[in-house]
Amino acid sequence: MNWIPLTDEKQLDEVVVNSNTVPQVIFKHSTRCSISSMAKNRLDKKNAPDGINFYFLDLIQYRNLSNRIAREFGVVHQSPQVLVIENGKCVYHESHSGIHFDEIESVVMEQ
Repeated sequence: MNWIPLTDEKQLDEVVVNSNTVPQVIFKHSTRCSISSMAKNRLDKKNAPDGINFYFLDLIQYRNLSNRIAREFGVVHQSPQVLVIENGKCVYHESHSGIHFDEIESVVMEQ
């Protein structure tokens, strides 16, 4: 997986704009959580398909950005958490052991 680090609010604004043409995936990761590490390891083993941007957010370091994501997309904050953003809206989100690459890919292909 080739993660794009998500580190500031301007970048999040770009994610929203870019979601109008290319699906955007945000993975919110807690470096202090073993479940989060397991979910990340599963995703790390996959290759991101062409035409989808995968962002990685260290929510311990960038908690304010994580909170903004929850507000902006109307999802309850969880960790780990994955969101699929298309046309400026969250069309899918999952957390903990429910995070599976095949499911993310399936949702993106349906849209």
